Amino acid sequence: MKVVVVIIQDVTTFLLIGKTVGLDLEKLTINKIVWPGTHDSATNKIGIPFISRPFAQCQSLSIYEQLVKGTRLLDIRVQEDRRVCHGILKTYSVDVVLDEVNKFLSETQSEIIILEIRTEFGHDDPPEFDKFLVEKLGDYLIHQDDHVFGKTVSEVLPKRVICVWKPRKSPAPKKGDPLWSSGYLKDNWIDTDLPSTKFESNLKHLADQHPVSSRKYFYRRENTVTPQADNPILCVKPVTDRIHGYARLFIKQCFERNIADRLQVFSTDFIDADFVDACVALTHARIEGTA
Repeated sequence: MKVVVVIIQDVTTFLLIGKTVGLDLEKLTINKIVWPGTHDSATNKIGIPFISRPFAQCQSLSIYEQLVKGTRLLDIRVQEDRRVCHGILKTYSVDVVLDEVNKFLSETQSEIIILEIRTEFGHDDPPEFDKFLVEKLGDYLIHQDDHVFGKTVSEVLPKRVICVWKPRKSPAPKKGDPLWSSGYLKDNWIDTDLPSTKFESNLKHLADQHPVSSRKYFYRRENTVTPQADNPILCVKPVTDRIHGYARLFIKQCFERNIADRLQVFSTDFIDADFVDACVALTHARIEGTA
C-alpha cells in the first residue's frame, strides 16, 4: 500500500507537509488500516444530467478515478439486471465497476480493496451473481477467513480484493468461500440531514465497538448526511457539503474521546485527496505506534 501520506506532527491535526512516506507492508495488518471509502460509489453518471442526477449522485469521479485518488472501499448497489442503482434510479452495468477495479489492480502491486456489493432495497438479486463476481475478480479474491484480519498486507498478497456480497434473498457466502458475507462489514446507518446529529451519532456508535485489534469484521462510519423529504433542499451535494469538511475534526474527536483505536472504515460522498490523506495519516500513526 504505497501512497502519499502526511507526516504527523500531532495526531489530532494531521499536517500535510508534502513528503512521501511508504507504509511497511510487513508491519501493516489488515485490521490496522483506516480504509478511505465512498458512499454510493458508482453514481457518477446515475439518472439524467441536471434533472434526476443531482438527487442521487454521491460521487463525481469514476470508480477508477476514485481508486487512483486513494479510495479503498467501494459501496456498490445493484438491481436484478446487474445495473448499478440508487433507489429507483439506475446507471451503467456493474461490469463497468469490475472492469475499472481490474484495471486499477493490473496497474498496481500491493493495493488491497474492499468491494461491497449489495442488492439495493426494493430490488431482487441478480441471478447467479456470486458466480459472476468470482468469474470477474478471479485470482484477486481474498477468501472469507477470520484469520485475514490479523495478517499483514505482505502475507495476504498477491490476493488483493475482499469482496463482500450482500444479497437480499439469495444464499449468503460461507466460510472459506471466495466472497465474504454481510456480517463482515457492519455499520449503524443514521438517516438525517443534520450534520451535528450524524457527527455525534457516529461517535456514539463507534464508542460502542471493540478496538480494531479484537474485531473479526470491518466497521464503517460515514461522514455524510442525507436529503430528507421534509426539507426543500433535496440535491445530495449541497446537503452533504454541510458535513463534508468535518472529517478531520471527527478523527480529532476520536482521539479526544479515546476511541481512535476503533475507527476502521471511514466513508464520504464526493471523496477528495484531503479525506484520503487524513485516513492514511491515521494508518501510518498506527503502524508507528503513535495512535
